[in-house]
Amino acid sequence: MPETYTHISLDYSFQGRVATITMRRPEVHNAFNTLMIQELLVAFTALSADEHLHAVVLTGEGRSFSAGADIKMMQETITFTEEQNVTDALQLADLMYFINAFPCPVIARVNGTALGGGVGLIATSDIAIAVEGARFSFSEVKLGIAPAVISPYVVRKIGETHARGLFVTGERFSAERAQRIGLVHGVVPQEFLDDAVQKAVSELLKGAPQAIRTAKTLALNVGQMTYEQARHYTAQMIAHLRVGAEGQEGLHAFLEKREPAWHTSPEEHNA
Repeated sequence: MPETYTHISLDYSFQGRVATITMRRPEVHNAFNTLMIQELLVAFTALSADEHLHAVVLTGEGRSFSAGADIKMMQETITFTEEQNVTDALQLADLMYFINAFPCPVIARVNGTALGGGVGLIATSDIAIAVEGARFSFSEVKLGIAPAVISPYVVRKIGETHARGLFVTGERFSAERAQRIGLVHGVVPQEFLDDAVQKAVSELLKGAPQAIRTAKTLALNVGQMTYEQARHYTAQMIAHLRVGAEGQEGLHAFLEKREPAWHTSPEEHNA
């Protein structure tokens, strides 16, 4: 894994069990350019191989989470052919897909406003916590385009009824509304954002790491299965977990009224 990036930073905490990726283009509200998209994909790809990770925190530097596509990048697409635009859009599509399917939970630390593709990043995350003053918008229609690449993840997160209204108006909406429609899970004052993220991380550190990954896969897939598919899939999954090392340890720890081997306090892991 590269040790340095141009537009993002990658840090570890809790003795390497939690990684934090920070988008670092505050002068343009952490808008994407081609290099940032590539760096994010490289970082998430490298982290996906680390089976000890309990979580990845994704956030932005400065006052905004992400303003979506960079203006200069959008200017370049004006001269692209349709085929070149497809190639360009597929880079962002690959990033969204990879974050959505990332093996362990991704926590969006929404430190400020998110527009367009920035909202897409939130929709692909498993847990999203936003500051009270954050504003959100699918602003693409104001530019004569649409929130196409991010739409599969946004519609699954907020539902068709909210997507239909917000996609076509491009209106800005509050963090409180984002929570009501399921885009974010918590809204807190700016001064409590890190505490709220820390609480989510602490809960994840109490869980068995491979069980957490399996639970994420379950949540992503079971809703799209038929009854028979889900019946066999879930039965096989729980049977596999029960006879596995984590399942055996968790059950013995519960019966013996002790903490399981993977669970220690977050303070013991912070580094």
